[in-house]
Amino acid sequence: MSEFTLQELRNVVKAAVNADDLGEIGEETLDTEFIELGYDSLALLEVLSVIQREYGLRLPDEATESMQTPGEALAYINERFKAAEGSR
Repeated sequence: MSEFTLQELRNVVKAAVNADDLGEIGEETLDTEFIELGYDSLALLEVLSVIQREYGLRLPDEATESMQTPGEALAYINERFKAAEGSR
């Protein structure tokens, strides 16, 4: 995978939780904490679960600590994809 995109993050969040009732994730909210957008730690764990299932990327539960904003989530996930590709 070349890069995990903002659109992919939106799709994963939508698959993980009922995002219709929560804040929109977009360019303007990249630096807004998930908690401010209405996503709690359980929602982020669900996001991790979907990424693992759909993309085959192993992410520890502690990854939520490195993913406090959508921008941080994108950076962390892309870093993990690069590390996984490098170890093949």
